[in-house]
Amino acid sequence: MSVMQVSRKVDYALRAMINLARQAPGRAASVAEISAIEAVPKKFLEKIIQELIHGGLVVSRRGAHGGYALARDPAKISFKDVIEAVEGPLTLNICVGDLRHCSVSSTCGMHHIWSEGQRRLTELFAATKLTDLPYTTATSLGASAPATGVGALLSEGSTLSSGARGQAKTSSEVAPGPGSPSERR
Repeated sequence: MSVMQVSRKVDYALRAMINLARQAPGRAASVAEISAIEAVPKKFLEKIIQELIHGGLVVSRRGAHGGYALARDPAKISFKDVIEAVEGPLTLNICVGDLRHCSVSSTCGMHHIWSEGQRRLTELFAATKLTDLPYTTATSLGASAPATGVGALLSEGSTLSSGARGQAKTSSEVAPGPGSPSERR
């Protein structure tokens, strides 16, 4: 079965950023620590962290308590920021950005669907901040802010995962697996 899916690179980048958002203020985390906690291959994570640094989302700290930390407030970092830092602009289909890249644009009736899908995805990813997730709430980070994006759609303590045939299931419908956020608390 073929599905549209997020690349491993984006998945790992988001996991790393969410991990950094969970850190106590002023604390940096090492690549080894993030890799172990988030089950991300260390070498791949090192490359991803460098892209996040170049994207202005992460800073490195030297010294005995060195490592990596968020470059700015996690409530101001969106999923879109992270995705674009590691993969470039969001594009659902090649024709959405520039019709010259599509050889059938003059006869294709799907362009409006692809454009609307991209608009909705971009809007969702831009509205979803690192602090919107149940395990990185603004309150747990020492601030209070209303949830937006995906966080506003989820009740406290529930998460979304992909079920059979792409149907979303809440955490109450899915048994937690090894290393699940509920086991890390």
